[in-house]
Amino acid sequence: MTEFGEDDHPWRQRSSLAWRILAVNIVAIAMLAGSFFYLDGFRARLIDERMNQATSEAQLIARAISEAPENRRMRLIQEITTGDKLRLRLLNGNGELLADSWAGNPHNFGPQSPIEQSWQRRTAAALDDAVDFVVNADSPPPFRGFANQAMTSPGRGVISQLPDRTHIISASATVSGNTTAILLTDRNVRDIRRLVRAERSTLGQMVGFAAIGSILLSLFLARTIVQPLRKLAEAAVRVRTGRDREVIVPRLPQRRDEIGLLARAVSDMSHALRQRIDATEAFAADVAHELKNPLASMASAVQSLRAVDKPELRVQLQDIIAQDVQRLDRLITDISDLSRTDAGLTRMRFERVDLGEIIGRIIAAREARDPHPSIEIAYARPYQESATVMGVAQQLERVISNLLDNAVSFSPLGGIVRIAATRDSEEIVIMVDDEGPGIAESAREAIFERFHSDRPDGEAFGKHSGLGLSIARAIINGHGGRIEVAKPTEGVAGARLIVRLPAAKLPA
Repeated sequence: MTEFGEDDHPWRQRSSLAWRILAVNIVAIAMLAGSFFYLDGFRARLIDERMNQATSEAQLIARAISEAPENRRMRLIQEITTGDKLRLRLLNGNGELLADSWAGNPHNFGPQSPIEQSWQRRTAAALDDAVDFVVNADSPPPFRGFANQAMTSPGRGVISQLPDRTHIISASATVSGNTTAILLTDRNVRDIRRLVRAERSTLGQMVGFAAIGSILLSLFLARTIVQPLRKLAEAAVRVRTGRDREVIVPRLPQRRDEIGLLARAVSDMSHALRQRIDATEAFAADVAHELKNPLASMASAVQSLRAVDKPELRVQLQDIIAQDVQRLDRLITDISDLSRTDAGLTRMRFERVDLGEIIGRIIAAREARDPHPSIEIAYARPYQESATVMGVAQQLERVISNLLDNAVSFSPLGGIVRIAATRDSEEIVIMVDDEGPGIAESAREAIFERFHSDRPDGEAFGKHSGLGLSIARAIINGHGGRIEVAKPTEGVAGARLIVRLPAAKLPA
C-alpha cells in the first residue's frame, strides 16, 4: 500500500491555506521593512560627513581670518555668518572671548521648544522617536548650551541635538597671526533630519505599497486556489457520506493549471466511483435474482419429496435437487471468479504472452481429455512470437477457454469450431467461429451481460451460469482490448467472436 507523508507541524495543521499564503507574502514585506535598519547606518554616515565638512569649514574660515587685518576681523565674521545658520566665536589662548558673530546682532538660530512647533512637526518627531526606538538608533547627546572651554583646542568637531530634533555641529581651528587665537564654529545642521526623514518616507511608501500589493495578491491567490479547493473538498465529503445519489463535482474547464487538473481528476474519479457502486449494486441484485431461482426450485422439490411415496417420482425429485445444487455451485464459482477478475487485474504485473502458444496448449489439453470429440476444433497456428501481447497468461487463457466452450456448446454434433490468432498492424486479433444458429443482431451486446444465457434447446439445466462471456469481456477490457460479435457473412451459418488486444512491441 502506498503511503503519503503527513505533515506533523501543528501550525500547519491548524492554519488554513489562505492564512499561509498571507503569512508567506507578509514575511517578504517584513524583510523589506527590515530596511529601516539601513536608515541608522545612513544617518551615521551622513553625520560623519557633516562633521568632516564642519572641521574643514572651520579651518578655511580660520585661514581667512588670519589673513585679514585685526580691525577687519569682526566685520569679516559678520559677513561670513550673514544669512547662514552659523555662529562664529574667536577666543584668545586663555579662552577669553575676543569676537562673537551674535554680539549686537539677532541670533540666526537657536533652540525651539517642541510645544511651539506645529502638530505636523510634533507628529514627525514622534515618528522619528518610534523608528529610532525600533532600530535602536544611537542618538547624539542633547544640546547643553554653548561652552567656550569645551572647544579651546583645535580638533574634530562634536555634535549635539536640539529639542526640535535638529543638530548642532561645533568645530574649532587655530587662527595664526601676531597672537594665537582659536576659532569656534557652531552650525545648525538641519538637513540631516530632513534627509533621514525623506529616506524613511520613501522607504515607508515602498513598504506600504508592497504590503497593499501583497495583501491583494494573497486575496487573489486565496480566491483562485483556496475557494476551488474548498468546493472540491465539500463535493468529496458529499461523495464520502453518500447523501446525494449523484454528486456533481466542479470540473473547472476554464482552469488550465494544476487546480483545473485536480478538479477534473476528482470529477472523473467520483464519476467512476459512482459507476462502480451502481455496477456493484446491479450485480448484487442480479446475483440475488439468479440464486433465488435454483433455491426456489430446490425448496419446491424438497417439499414435494416429503409428500411423494412413489419411488420413480422421488428419484425424479432427487435429480431436480441435484441439478439445482449443481447450478448453485456453478453460479457461486463463476461469481467468485468474476469478482476476483475485477479486483485482480489492477494488481497483476503484465508480461509478454504468446497467444499462439496458449491456444495450442488449451487445444492439446482438450484433446487429451477427449481423444474423440464430437465437435472438432480447427486451429490456424500463427508464427512463433507473432501473436504476442502484454498481459496475464492465466487470465488470457481463461478468456480463450470460455470462448471455445461457448462455441462448442452452440455447434451441432460433427461440427467444426475454428480459431485463429493473427497480427493486424498494432493489434493481435483472435477469431472464434462456430457452426451454430448464430447470434441475432439485437443480442450482440446482450450476450456479454452478466447472467445472460440463451442456450440451445435441450441444453443441460444448470450447466451454464451466463457469466462466461461477461468474465471474458472484463479480462479483455482490463488488458486494454475489446471483444465483440462480428457481423454474419451472408450465406454462412454460425457466429464469429473477435478479440482485439494491443500487440506487444517486437523484440529488438
